[in-house]
Amino acid sequence: MSRWFWVRHGPTHQRAFTGHRDVPADLSDLAALERLRQRLPSGALVVASDLTRASATADAIAQGRDRLPDRPGLREFDFGDWDGKGFAEVSASNPELSRRYWDEPGDCAPPNGESWNEAAARVERVVADLRQAHPGRDMIVVAHLGVILTRLHAARGGAAREVLAQPLEPLSLTELRWDGQRWSEISANETP
Repeated sequence: MSRWFWVRHGPTHQRAFTGHRDVPADLSDLAALERLRQRLPSGALVVASDLTRASATADAIAQGRDRLPDRPGLREFDFGDWDGKGFAEVSASNPELSRRYWDEPGDCAPPNGESWNEAAARVERVVADLRQAHPGRDMIVVAHLGVILTRLHAARGGAAREVLAQPLEPLSLTELRWDGQRWSEISANETP
């Protein structure tokens, strides 16, 4: 069995789709970072998305833990042409597609972006690789809202649409367990 601690990166203060766009995290709340560091297991390996907001957050909480190289496969969803645009702008420019994207997550994708299924498969490949390379090890993974939601969906099952209602605050912790066969959810959106 291994424990996987999924940490959402620090806040970006973005009010637009922020997928593969590389924006920094605000890591000025040192008390929150320290509480998070204290909550995480000292012997766990730390890995992150290669986007600055996740990588810098991982560096800030790693302290004494083995830090693995960043993984591009842990990036946020690729929102394609929507990246950097406000939610209202996207909805107004293509109401049917934007509604389907949220109401029917699966194969629906933004123009030049990726679908839920594509992103979930990308993340699953990285997770499977990490499990194989580090069997039984506890992992701290600093990633993004969409990435963590795909992992919650893997643990919860059901329709992907149902997991989209799960809030995940910046610097929140979601703990999952891998028993060698399947995932189970221990907690979601815990803010230490």
